[in-house]
Amino acid sequence: MKLCPSCRHELPEISRYCSQCGQRLHADLVELPPPPIRRVEPPADRLNVECLYSMVAMLSLAILFPPWETPPSQTPEFLGLHFILTPPTPDAIVSRLLLTIELVTIAIAGLYGSFLFRQKP
Repeated sequence: MKLCPSCRHELPEISRYCSQCGQRLHADLVELPPPPIRRVEPPADRLNVECLYSMVAMLSLAILFPPWETPPSQTPEFLGLHFILTPPTPDAIVSRLLLTIELVTIAIAGLYGSFLFRQKP
C-alpha cells in the first residue's frame, strides 16, 4: 500500500493518483507552469448616439402629430396625421392603436439602428 504525500490516505500500489485528494503519486512530479490568466473583457462598442437622438426626435413628432380617426359613432376611417391641437374634424379622436404601433415601431427601429451603426474602437 502507498500513502498519499498530500493527505496520507492509503492507496493500492497500482494507483497513480490519490482517490481522496487527486494528488499525483509518482515520485518524479512534473511541475507545469500555471496557464496564463486571460481576462475576458466585453467589447468596447458604444451605441450610436445620433441614432438614439433621432429616435427621441421622431417619438416626439409622433406624439405631436398623432394618427386621427373618426369617432366611434361613425364608420372607422383614418383621418391622417394632424397636429394634436388641431384635429381634422371637431369630433375626431386619436387612434390609440395606431399611435401605439407607431411609437413601438419607432422605438424598436431606433434601438436597432443605434446597435447596427454602433461605434467600434
